[in-house]
Amino acid sequence: MYNIATLNKISPVGLAHFSDRYTITDEVSGSSAILVRSQDMHEMEFGRELLSIARAGAGVNNIPLERCAEEGIVVFNTPGANANAVKELTLAGLFLAARNIPAGIAWASSLTENVSKAVEKGKSQFAGTEIKGKTLGVIGLGAIGGMVANAAVDLGMNVIGYDPYFSVKAAHQLYSCVDIKAELKDLLPECDYVSIHIPATDTTKGMFNAEIFAQMKDGAILLNFSRDKLVNEADLLAAVESGKLAKYVCDFATDGTLNKENIIVLPHLGASTAEAEDNCATMAVWQTRDYIENGNIVNSVNFPAVDLGPMKGDNRICIMTKGEPYPVKLAAAMFANINIKAIAGGVRGAYGYALISTDDMITSVPAVDGVIRVRVIQPDEL
Repeated sequence: MYNIATLNKISPVGLAHFSDRYTITDEVSGSSAILVRSQDMHEMEFGRELLSIARAGAGVNNIPLERCAEEGIVVFNTPGANANAVKELTLAGLFLAARNIPAGIAWASSLTENVSKAVEKGKSQFAGTEIKGKTLGVIGLGAIGGMVANAAVDLGMNVIGYDPYFSVKAAHQLYSCVDIKAELKDLLPECDYVSIHIPATDTTKGMFNAEIFAQMKDGAILLNFSRDKLVNEADLLAAVESGKLAKYVCDFATDGTLNKENIIVLPHLGASTAEAEDNCATMAVWQTRDYIENGNIVNSVNFPAVDLGPMKGDNRICIMTKGEPYPVKLAAAMFANINIKAIAGGVRGAYGYALISTDDMITSVPAVDGVIRVRVIQPDEL
């Protein structure tokens, strides 16, 4: 029996995918795994029995990744599960800005008499522009950015993309008419709209600053449905005030951006749909189960992807390492006295993982330098 702790509200549709060998609890202590959405976990302490943390969403800045890796705790996220929800809200933000919808709604709501006459007289002050034929720059062409790019093409926009880690998979998912630039500076001057879809990391924090804004077309509109930390707020406010940026649309409310002219703030609604919450929770549950039951790691952000498929009467040995460039070789040497049916592994940064399949019973585990954690999975445990 495994205890699964849930932080925040996790979709019951997803939780229903746990079998009767799992118990859902609010208590982190004693739990084998944690499912979380946005709760800050940086100050939390984790017991030795904790095997994994699954973020029901894409961003993992609320989880202490390095400490988890150091303790042999696999952290998962659910890339793509909320992509359609964020894509749709990004498109909504595009229309909100292009057609001056928030300002128009606020003005119309303030009318108290002779409303019809006042509307006809005053509506011209909110005249906007159409997006058809305009150019959209998409920064980051992962699951969300790729969908935004394709949807914008369908709406008649010219689309330019930039992603320093552009993958073959992303290339196959994009429409061929999306132009890809090798440098961000080659994209920015051409775009009427720029939409951000990159993760928040130490290297991307404050990436959108005065230098970047200076490279953008005068009067461009910036859309940020990724993370607020990607934008230097002081530089942003200066760019909007000067008119360099016509508007800024974001999904993050901060003290500096609230109630500012030409800044449209949404209360972090990107993944807040019933469908996205169900999808994220379902993916998080299956990744958690696959790791606990089979030792497979899929969509981890702190350990490499390793997959030997489902167990079929065999035993599995999970070996986690730090500072070891060849975890498979190390694992094979550690268990040279058993019949190894299959072995797979890899490294991610300083951390490695090897997974062994064997029919032999494991009665002892040798202590080896560089090994953080070893876990044995036997069918009778499941």
